[in-house]
Amino acid sequence: MSIDSAPPAAPGPSPGPHYDFQDAQSGDLGALAAIADAMKSDNLTDRLESLKRLGILALAMGEERTRDELIPFLDESIDDEDELLLALAELLGDFVQYVGGPKYAYVLLRPLENLAAAEETVVREKATESINKLVEVMDQLHVEEYLIPCIARLSSGEWFTSRSSAAGLYASAYGKVTDAIQSKLRAGYEALCKDDMPMIRRAAASNLESLVKKIEKDHVISFAIPNFRLLADDDQDSVRLLTVEPLVAITKRLTTDECKQYLGESVQKLCVDKSWRVRYMVADHFIAIATNIKDQELQEELLSVAISLMHDSEAEVRGAICTQLDGLADLATPEAIVARLQAPLQELVDDPSQHVRATLAKHIGSLCSVFGKEGTLEHLLPLLLRLLKDSFPDVRLNIISKLDVVDSVVGIDSLSQSLLPAIVELAEDKQWRVRLAIIEYVPLIASQLGVQFFDEQLSNLCMSWLGDPVYSIREAATANLKKLTEVFGVDWARATIIPKILAMATHPNYLYRMTTIFAITTIAPSVTPDIVRDLILPSLEGLVNDQIPNIRFNVAKSLEPLTAVLRKSPETTSLESSIIRPTLARLEEDPDPDVRYFAHRSLMAIDSPAA
Repeated sequence: MSIDSAPPAAPGPSPGPHYDFQDAQSGDLGALAAIADAMKSDNLTDRLESLKRLGILALAMGEERTRDELIPFLDESIDDEDELLLALAELLGDFVQYVGGPKYAYVLLRPLENLAAAEETVVREKATESINKLVEVMDQLHVEEYLIPCIARLSSGEWFTSRSSAAGLYASAYGKVTDAIQSKLRAGYEALCKDDMPMIRRAAASNLESLVKKIEKDHVISFAIPNFRLLADDDQDSVRLLTVEPLVAITKRLTTDECKQYLGESVQKLCVDKSWRVRYMVADHFIAIATNIKDQELQEELLSVAISLMHDSEAEVRGAICTQLDGLADLATPEAIVARLQAPLQELVDDPSQHVRATLAKHIGSLCSVFGKEGTLEHLLPLLLRLLKDSFPDVRLNIISKLDVVDSVVGIDSLSQSLLPAIVELAEDKQWRVRLAIIEYVPLIASQLGVQFFDEQLSNLCMSWLGDPVYSIREAATANLKKLTEVFGVDWARATIIPKILAMATHPNYLYRMTTIFAITTIAPSVTPDIVRDLILPSLEGLVNDQIPNIRFNVAKSLEPLTAVLRKSPETTSLESSIIRPTLARLEEDPDPDVRYFAHRSLMAIDSPAA
C-alpha cells in the first residue's frame, strides 16, 4: 500500500467521508487505507485523527518504507493548519522506533527542520523540543553529519522564525561534537546574540543558560560572559530581562573572585535597570544571584539593593523581593539584617498593593529565625498582628498558614498570648478560606497549651464550626475533632465533645443532624467500642427514621465504620447482629432508592472478608 494510493479528496463544502479506524490496530488493510486517505482529507479533524494513528500505519509499512515514503510525505505536508503542525512536531519527536531506531533518527530531522521554521511560535517550540529529543539518541557521527548542517541552515535563514529556533538547538549539539565544531557553534551563537532583530536576540538570551551549563570553564569567561554583557546592555528590555537566568547559571560556574571581577558591574546595572520588568526578574532571582556570588563585600552591597527593591515604585517588584526574604539572612550578620530590615518591613506591611502585603505575609515568618525569640517578639509580632487584621483575606490567610514557623521560634505560649485574640476573631471571618486555615491550626495550639486552656478558650469555637453554612468548614471541623481526640484522649472526648455532637442529632435544621453523622463517622476510629455502644448507637437509632432521605442514607453509610469499631471488643461484637444488621435490613426496604442503595452497600461491606 502506497501513501499516494488513495484518490484525492473531492472539492466542495461536503464534510467528506467518515473514516473508520477501529480495525487499524490489527493491520486491516481497509483501515490502514483509511488512515492514509484521512491524512489528505479536507477535514482537519480527520487529519488530526490520522496523525494519532500514524504509528500504526508506520508499523504496517515497515521501517524502510516509513523512512522512504511516509516521512517524505509528512515533510510535504508542512504547509498545513497550525493545529496539525503542532501535533506533527510532537509526534516526530517520539517516532524514532518506527524509522529503525537511533541509527536512523536523523531521517526525522528534515521535517522537523521545516517545522522549526514555521510561523506559529508554539509549533516552532515543539519542533525544537523534538529535535533536542532526537539528539539525545543520535551518535556523534550523525550529529556532525546531519544536525550541525541543520543548525547552520536555521541560523542563516532569511526569516527570523528559523533563526530563533536555531538558538534552542546549540546546547544539545554542543556536547556531542569535536572541539573544532564546538568553536563554530560558539561563533554561530555569538552571531545570534548580535542579530539585528530583537526576536532573535531574545531567543539567544533565553537559551544562553542551557549553553552555559555545557561549555567549558574557559569558554564561560571568554564566550558566555561577553555575550551575556552584550545582551544585558541591549536597548530592548524584553532582551535584558531574559539575561537574569543566564546570569545565575554563570555565577555557579565562577569562583568568588571571578564573579566580582567579571559580573559585579553588570549585576549592579541590572538591579537598577530603568525597566521594571528587568528589576522584577532580578528581584525574583535575587537570592540565587547573591548567594552564588559569595563575595562578602558585594553581598553587603546587594543587601542594600534588596532594600531599595523593597521601596521600588512598581508593586510587582516589591512583591518579588518579598519572596526572597528567607535568603537575605545569608547576605549579612543577623544584627545587620535586623537593623536594616525593620524600616522597609514596616512600610511593606502598609503597602498600598494587596498583592505585596499577601506575598509579605507568606514569607515574613522566615525571618523569625534571624531575628531570634526576643527580636521576633519585639519587632515581628506587631507586624504579624497588623497583617492578621488586614482587610484583604489572602493576607490573613497567608499569615495563618505560616504561624507554625513563628511558633518554632517564639514558642506557643508567647504566640498564643499575643495572637490568640486575633485568631479567635478570625475564626468568624467572613471569608471561609480564612476560617478553614484557623481550623487547621487549632490542633497545634491545643496540643501545646493543654486541655484546660482549650476547654476555656477554644472548645465552644470548635463546636460552632460544626454549624457553619459552608460545607468545607463543617467537614474540616469534624476532622479537627478527630485530631483533638487523638491529642487529648478518648476520656476527654467522651466527657467534652461527643455529648455536644450528639446533642445536634435532634436539631430542627437537617444540616446540624447531618453534621452529627459526619462527625461521629469521622471520629469513630479514634474512640472505644463502649463509647459507640453507650453514646453513638442510641443517637443513630433516632436518626434512622428521620424524614430527610439524606439523613437516612448517611446513617446507613456510618454503620459500616462503626461496625469495625464494635468488632474490636468481645463485649460489643454482638451488637452487630442485634442492632447493626437489623437496622440496615430495615433501611434496605426504605422507599427512597438512595437509602436502599447505601444500606445494601454497607451490608455488603460488612460481609466482605476484608471487613
